[in-house]
Order: sequence, then C-alpha cells, then structure tokens
Amino acid sequence: MHWYVDALRKYATFGGRARRAEYWMFGLVNYAIGVVLLAAGAALDLGLPYSPFALFWLAMFLPALAVSVRRLHDTGRTGWWLLLGLIPVVGHFVLLVFHCTESRPGENEYGAAPKYIGAHV
Repeated sequence: MHWYVDALRKYATFGGRARRAEYWMFGLVNYAIGVVLLAAGAALDLGLPYSPFALFWLAMFLPALAVSVRRLHDTGRTGWWLLLGLIPVVGHFVLLVFHCTESRPGENEYGAAPKYIGAHV
C-alpha cells in the first residue's frame, strides 16, 4: 500500500524516477477503487458527470500522468513518449512494453535508480 501513498505524495512531480512496483501498484489500486465507485454510482443511479467514478478519475488523472512519466524516466526515456498513447493499439502496446521494462541501474539524467538506492552494487 505504501507504493500507492508514495505516488500520491508525488501528486504532480514529473521529475525523478518511479519503480515498476510503484507504477503498477498505483494502477492496480486505482482500478480497484474505480470498480467500486463505478458500482456505487450504478447502484445510486447517478448521471455520469456526478458519478463518484468520474470525480475519482478526474482527481487521479494528474498523479497517474506523473507516475507514468517517472516510470518512463526510470527506463531512460523522456516523458514525451507518453504521446505514443495517441496512436491506437500500437501506441498502447509500446507503452505497455516500456512500463514493463526493467529499471536502468545506476544514475541517469533523471536521477538515481530508486531500486538500487542503499543497495551495494
């Protein structure tokens, strides 16, 4: 759960790096919360603009964008690679591969690798 809280603490921090665990746990917890809120909105028969899911999605858009940029930084890529998501199917697949890629060990232009901080390599 600390991965999710860490990502929220860096709400709009686009600099630095994010480990795979931070990125994927943030996505998983957001997905689970979204499913619950979607079901609650359907049960209460609220319109989409007022649904709890829409408000949650709006609140989580910026942190999700920031953690995604930091994840790309961890693989040695610039955040502008997120624009690949605008290409249907292929762009999302390439981004999936980038987000699954192992962190670059050591330091890169975006900072020290969070995975290896404090480790003796």
